[in-house]
Amino acid sequence: MFRWLIVVLLALIIFSGLQPWLQKLGFGRLPGDLRFRLFGREWFIPITSTLLLSMLAAAIAKWL
Repeated sequence: MFRWLIVVLLALIIFSGLQPWLQKLGFGRLPGDLRFRLFGREWFIPITSTLLLSMLAAAIAKWL
């Protein structure tokens, strides 16, 4: 359980670091991605982008 928590945390850190580059490719602006402003701060929940990146990672893992 603790190992999965570390993996998820690392994946979120990597995704947030790559976010500006991924937005140039169109990730983060897909129909299922949520972006809203609450309490003076912009919140971003990339549901569709996360699903697409997960499927891509699974395909690469299966290929290897």
